[in-house]
Amino acid sequence: MRGFYIGRFQPYHNGHHRMIEEIAGEVDELVLGIGSAGDSHSPRNPFTAGERIMMVTKSVADFDVVTYAVPIEDLDRNSVWVSHVQSMSPTFDVAYSNNPLVIQLFREAGVEVRQSPMFNRDVLEGTELRERMLSGADWRSLVPDPVVGVIDEIGGIERIQRVSDTDTNGGAGSDATSDPE
Repeated sequence: MRGFYIGRFQPYHNGHHRMIEEIAGEVDELVLGIGSAGDSHSPRNPFTAGERIMMVTKSVADFDVVTYAVPIEDLDRNSVWVSHVQSMSPTFDVAYSNNPLVIQLFREAGVEVRQSPMFNRDVLEGTELRERMLSGADWRSLVPDPVVGVIDEIGGIERIQRVSDTDTNGGAGSDATSDPE
C-alpha cells in the first residue's frame, strides 16, 4: 500500500518526523508532497523545494519505508487540487492529513484519508521554528539532525534574517535598496 502525506516543511521538524514514523508503520511506500513548491525566499517560505526535499529525504532515510519526495506547486482552485496532486505524484491508496480543507478535498475526490496524532504542536510548528531562527533561540533540538545540516549548508539562518528584514526607515534593518547611512 502506498500513502501520501503533504506538508510545506518550512522547515521539516520533529512533529513531521514523528508523523511520518507513524505512517511508515502502516504503508509499504510513502509519497511526501512538498507543498507550496514554487514559494521560497520569504519569511513564511524561506526554503526552496529542492532544499526541503534534501531535508525530508535525509531525515527519513533510516525509516523502513520506500519514500518519494515530489514537489507540489500551489493551485488556487481547490476544486481541482486533488487531481493536480495526483498528476504530480505516484499513485497512492490513502492520504494522511490533519488539515480540514485537505481532508475535505481528498474525501470529495473519493480518496481515503487517515489522520494521525500531532506531536507537541504548540512548539513543533513552522512559524515557531522560524521565529526561533530569527531570534537566535534554540531551534536545533526541534528538528532532525539532517535538517540542521541542510540549513547550515545553505546558510538558512542568514537567509531567514535577510528575507525578514525591512527596508523602511526605523525598521528592523535595511537591504540593498535602502539608503546608506
